[in-house]
Amino acid sequence: MADKAPVLGKTTKADLSDAVFAEPFHESLVHEAARADLASRRRGTASTLTRGEVAFTTAKAWRQKGTGRARVGSLGVPNRFGGGVAFGPKPRHYTVKVNRKARRRALRSAFSVHAERGSIAVLDASDFDTPSTKSAAAALAKWGAKSPTLIVLTAEETGAMKSFRNLPRVTVLEVGATGVADVIGAASIVLSESALAAFEERLAGAAKKEEAVA
Repeated sequence: MADKAPVLGKTTKADLSDAVFAEPFHESLVHEAARADLASRRRGTASTLTRGEVAFTTAKAWRQKGTGRARVGSLGVPNRFGGGVAFGPKPRHYTVKVNRKARRRALRSAFSVHAERGSIAVLDASDFDTPSTKSAAAALAKWGAKSPTLIVLTAEETGAMKSFRNLPRVTVLEVGATGVADVIGAASIVLSESALAAFEERLAGAAKKEEAVA
């Protein structure tokens, strides 16, 4: 059974759906999904010039015979200063494909770890209609949030977003941008009530469909 999560700044607790927060830990799935999340964030724009792309003359440095020196061809070869790079990086993508069902199960598994540890809390974003970093820091300190802390909000909760985003070792993300790597990499997580409802709607519904198919 998934436990209840405390609500920041209040004495009440919020219910956590067993369909989302009581998933067994699937190490291989979590590893695969986290690897895919991190790989997708790589820009892949690193690029080097090959010997055919460096701005060097194509003229022969000196004649082939009669100088007493070793024969030489192009000056743009990799073993010469300023020459091209051998086997250097070129623009590419690092995307790793993970099936949607596996990604959702990995996300449920990651959330369940936090629910089991008691490192997840719920936030009433209406308390931050007016941005206040001081109030946000006090709420986290009162709960005893461990760093790094992940705050997950919806796009409409701008007041809470502005309140938490300037705190050290606190990351604020929207629901759609939150991946398995973000959840596993955080020591504590705070979900707004709207974000919690969004996750439960998306992940719990998927879990029920998977059970029906099985």
